[in-house]
Amino acid sequence: MLDSSAQGITTGRESQTGAPGRGRFLIELLMALVITRLPFINVPFKWLESYFHELSHGLVTLLTGGAVSHIQLFPNGAGLCFSQGGWPVVIGFSGYFGAALWGYLIFILATWPKGIRMSFALLGSAVIVTTLLWGRDLLTISILACLAVLFLLPLKLSRSRFLASGLRVMALMIMLNALASPTVLLGLGGKGDAAMLATQTWIPAWIWVMAWLAISSVMIFLCWRRVDSAAQSAAV
Repeated sequence: MLDSSAQGITTGRESQTGAPGRGRFLIELLMALVITRLPFINVPFKWLESYFHELSHGLVTLLTGGAVSHIQLFPNGAGLCFSQGGWPVVIGFSGYFGAALWGYLIFILATWPKGIRMSFALLGSAVIVTTLLWGRDLLTISILACLAVLFLLPLKLSRSRFLASGLRVMALMIMLNALASPTVLLGLGGKGDAAMLATQTWIPAWIWVMAWLAISSVMIFLCWRRVDSAAQSAAV
């Protein structure tokens, strides 16, 4: 009877916090890892990380006094942000850092049960606004339209539990892609954000790559801490 009662208390408190249990989090993390490795199926989620990468470049450009012309996304998950002015070092660093941070923030949103539908609606609306402001070519607009659907279509689901789980998996995929993407820069030989930062600061490109890997790893760890703290609070 004591164990059963404790389990009931734990379940109730997890529902209030909105954070998944430790086991569910590990399952969602595994699902995210598997999906990011599946050919074709992983493509929209590569676009998702690329979108937040370029969006971060754009927002930081504006925040540092620059101007953004447009962004361009490609089917292979690559992207470009065309801008003028601003602080090049901060702008260059913000792409991979921003993608990992967006993933973490989306995960936090997914632990807010009463606002889960609003979270999907806000993210979908953000993609639409980005399309209107910075989408110029048909390919980029098509990719952004797919991402908007990716956020808005789940609103058709009636159960917020599935919505929250789906949003958490998407957030984890963004962070995992942000963790994997910078490693590609090591083989580009003078191209990419790391090379640009190396030119601007004289700090070797591989150090910037390691910094981005560390940041993405920390964001995933913070997600685990959020889950673990909620589980410990529910067990008291």
